[in-house]
Amino acid sequence: MASKFGPKVSVNLDPPKDDPISAEELAKADGTEGQKAYVAIKGKVYDVSGNKAYRTGGSYHVFAGKDASRALAKTSTKAEDVKPDWEDLDDKEKQTLDDWNTFFSKRYNVVGIVQGATNMG
Repeated sequence: MASKFGPKVSVNLDPPKDDPISAEELAKADGTEGQKAYVAIKGKVYDVSGNKAYRTGGSYHVFAGKDASRALAKTSTKAEDVKPDWEDLDDKEKQTLDDWNTFFSKRYNVVGIVQGATNMG
């Protein structure tokens, strides 16, 4: 099952980091004007800077600089769904969120953990 989420082209990832990343730091990494692009899932921060979909004008730019757990679980790109809360979702949505977490973990470096995150689950 794990190979189902593997990238088509092999990716060499750095060991995951657990450095604290403040909400302000995360918000600055929004993929605009040469900024890095970070997306957090369940408090874990991924560096998606190399993927232009997370840059200004990209289809996933709405996620950049935020914890997108709820939106990913709901497979939504609506700005109002881009928030860290996911605990109240149904089991199917929670599984979808876990699948996205696995997908990201096989493609992007983990650069830290959102400081004070309460949604690590």
